Amino acid sequence: PAVLAPNSSSVAMPPPADIVKVAIEWPGAFPKLMEIDQKKPLSSIIKEVCDGWSLANHDQFALQHADSSNFYITEKNRNEIKNGAILRLTTSPAQNAQQLHERIQSSSMDAKLEALKDLANYSRDVTFAQEFINLDGISLLTQMVESGTERYQKLQKIMKPCFGDMLSFTLTAFVELMDHGIVSWDTFSVAFIKKIASYVNKFASDISILQRSLAILESMVLNSHDLYQKVAQEITIGQLIPHLQGTDQEIQTYTIAVINALFLKAPDDKRQEMANILAQKQLRSIILTHVIRAQRAINNEMAHQLYVLQVLTFNLLEDRMMTKMDPQDQAQRDIIFELRRIAFDAESEPNNSSGSIEKRKSMYTRDYKKLGFINHVNPAMDFTQTPPGMLALDNMLYFAKHHQDAYIRIVLENSSREDKHECPFGRSSIELTKMLCEILKVGELPSETCNDFHPMFFTHDRSFEEFFCICIQLLNKTWKEMRATSEDFNK
Repeated sequence: PAVLAPNSSSVAMPPPADIVKVAIEWPGAFPKLMEIDQKKPLSSIIKEVCDGWSLANHDQFALQHADSSNFYITEKNRNEIKNGAILRLTTSPAQNAQQLHERIQSSSMDAKLEALKDLANYSRDVTFAQEFINLDGISLLTQMVESGTERYQKLQKIMKPCFGDMLSFTLTAFVELMDHGIVSWDTFSVAFIKKIASYVNKFASDISILQRSLAILESMVLNSHDLYQKVAQEITIGQLIPHLQGTDQEIQTYTIAVINALFLKAPDDKRQEMANILAQKQLRSIILTHVIRAQRAINNEMAHQLYVLQVLTFNLLEDRMMTKMDPQDQAQRDIIFELRRIAFDAESEPNNSSGSIEKRKSMYTRDYKKLGFINHVNPAMDFTQTPPGMLALDNMLYFAKHHQDAYIRIVLENSSREDKHECPFGRSSIELTKMLCEILKVGELPSETCNDFHPMFFTHDRSFEEFFCICIQLLNKTWKEMRATSEDFNK
């Protein structure tokens, strides 16, 4: 044959875009190679396949991917079929759901176990899930969970492993079905919640049951206010903590996720109380030892949960950050007196009644100027801007008390510099606190995708204040090295 020139017009045309070439399997038959026309309705393609194998009732069949997903092909997702895909002819989702619904109620334990295993597998597919849920399948599963333990108590002694597997598949199917967001979480009974909460303690050694139970508790708390309250009554932080001390990172991740969910949904007045319980139970140091410093890499999901915990911990500061100072409040003014006392009282004359009030006032004004407040006469006025509000004052007091030498050094160094070269401690502390709140996003909800946690924030109970103490010293050092003047303050 004549060799065609490369630019000749008879180069093979690409197949029409609407045609995909696939192989279709059916048990006991050779796979059928065929072209699917994506413009034709799915039902007529299924009819054609059934006719080829002389199968009647083509409306009871469906096509699914023959890979590990087994997902059904529907009008919605059919455009995802690739050339060369292998499909399988199978019972329709409605038929399949009906059969499984009956099979999981079988009186034979083996048949029941097989059916639950299939159900757990199929429930990942939203098309199947919808059909199974329409048969009231979810309440069937919750009833099995609620009644299961008593009913199989006798069997349990004989068939312990079988019982554990059955429960595990039941919970897996439940989690997968609920994950599609078809059914509201608000419908579950206290009996069901109690059961799930009890598994967290009872089946601690069975990793799959523990993991599903934690996942269910987390979803309940996040998705329903009503369930949050019920779960919070059923599960204590003390029951969750031991799961962080094991070596299974997945279980640790799910455990922190439940703690985060309870923390996130707690009403404002309860949140501080919960933080106190977490502190009392040493949550931070347990995470530091068993998760962050454990001899294995932290995966993304764990990093995300640690990030969420970090955000929620910093958000406890929001209240102080948004509280203005009340110049009439004696307790708040005492903090400012305390800052003055720690810095200067070592060197000033004892505070006896000698010296008029006027003299004391002018001495205080001089000291407040040395402390670097903007308002020397009434420094309380410096804390009326929010953010950072009272949080700045909290930070300054923390620094003065816990890092006293560094505090006195900074104040004295600056009060002995010429006016325009001093790095004003008060003013910089307020500005720095405000900046740290922005950087650490105090008061913002955690993002669903971020996993940017910092191990250093898990090394100290007062990590925000400690972070401030390091930064204020760095700021002062940089100021000195740059020979900065008051004009450089904003820079």
